[in-house]
Amino acid sequence: MEEVSSLLYVNQYIREKSFDVILLDCAPTGESLRFVSIPTTLEWYMSKIFKLERRVAKMVRPMLSTFAGVPLPQEQYFENLQSLYQKLSGVDKLLADPKVTTVRVVTNPEKVVFKETQRAFTYFCLYGLTVDAVIVNRILPPEAQGGFFSTWKETQERWVDNVEEFFAPVPVWRVPMFDDEVLGVGRLKALGRALYGARDPAKRYFEEAPYRFRKVNGNYELRLRLPFVTSEEVDLYKKLDEMVVRVGGYKRHIGLPQRMAHCEPIGARVKGGELLVVLGRNHAETESQAAPPA
Repeated sequence: MEEVSSLLYVNQYIREKSFDVILLDCAPTGESLRFVSIPTTLEWYMSKIFKLERRVAKMVRPMLSTFAGVPLPQEQYFENLQSLYQKLSGVDKLLADPKVTTVRVVTNPEKVVFKETQRAFTYFCLYGLTVDAVIVNRILPPEAQGGFFSTWKETQERWVDNVEEFFAPVPVWRVPMFDDEVLGVGRLKALGRALYGARDPAKRYFEEAPYRFRKVNGNYELRLRLPFVTSEEVDLYKKLDEMVVRVGGYKRHIGLPQRMAHCEPIGARVKGGELLVVLGRNHAETESQAAPPA
């Protein structure tokens, strides 16, 4: 419910235009992905299942409650769900618009954390969010060179180089480890100066949308940024006017433009950190259009 409440507030501030910048400090990867997946999951449920489920419950509820004692959701449940959907309406487009919303991923220069950051980056791309910076936190200062922390310092430098290589062209910013906890306004200001320097924190530093459509040689292409995965890790299929893409335990329904809705996938591959899906007219339709009149 905390994630839903946050989305409700975001949509309220957007509609009222009562903000300068909205900053959401999200929890670790799992909670963050639940947060960004709520709008698309709710949109899919409301458009595909909600009306049918409501009608079925209305017809079956009296019979089951009388003879079988099986509880079914009351009408108030569906009204509340519809009200929630209306209050969240439009927030999915806000999250997916790189001119409005960007994500800044925070990581540490360590192997386990780096791998988790790669997964998070991939899933944010899957859900259509633009990552405009990767922040590497708690980097040991030069004073740590030598002595007990010398090996740690070398390990961190190696992983920082990996971060910059793997996430390019997304900017990578470095934050040193401070000599004490970052608590209070004074230390937060010091952290801000170390992180941003002369940069404007509210500015967008990378705006390439995670997915895009285009027409090439009579076919259509869907290109989706999916770094750090292989073709074997991606499942996809077309259902009506949607392309369904699954990576691991996460799934995204990507609505296709009207001109592509009747096309079928004829090829797909992952290359260079990008999923390319080629769609064309299905064979039966093409033959029907090309056949001369009798």
